Amino acid sequence: MRVFVAIPLSEEMKSAVTETMHLLKKQGVRGSYVPKQNLHLTLAFIGETKEAAAVKAALETVKIKPFRLSFSDMDTFGDLLWVGLKGNQGLSAAVREVRAALDAAGIDYDRKKFVPHITIIRKMTGSWKQTAAPKGDMTVKSVSLMKSEVKDGKRVYTEIGSY
Repeated sequence: MRVFVAIPLSEEMKSAVTETMHLLKKQGVRGSYVPKQNLHLTLAFIGETKEAAAVKAALETVKIKPFRLSFSDMDTFGDLLWVGLKGNQGLSAAVREVRAALDAAGIDYDRKKFVPHITIIRKMTGSWKQTAAPKGDMTVKSVSLMKSEVKDGKRVYTEIGSY
């Protein structure tokens, strides 16, 4: 099973990102746009594992204090366009909590430096710089364990636990 730990976005934040994606399409930006239902903030990417029960048990120890999450800017990693999120102590604490719980349980995950972002387009071509980042914020009260699978040729993310 392919899994990751994430913060799902509120419907309002998903709608704001979707509006920005529509503007980008109108401006001729091409690529593989992330479907609205798949928009999220990854805290820890685990990947393929047979230890989903161990991951769930590790995440049971995580205590998230509510915090605000809001959009900041847009940028790229190569041909991947993303919307940034304002860093704050609550978000940093949540990432540390999740990663410490996974470390304590001996669960391997991608240890890249955490850059808070929401991927919106993969394999992007065209100019996006004239488009403003979406506006919006939400209160985060928990994190989710998400399963990633391909159904009918499309990537589908399903929450399998909330902590």
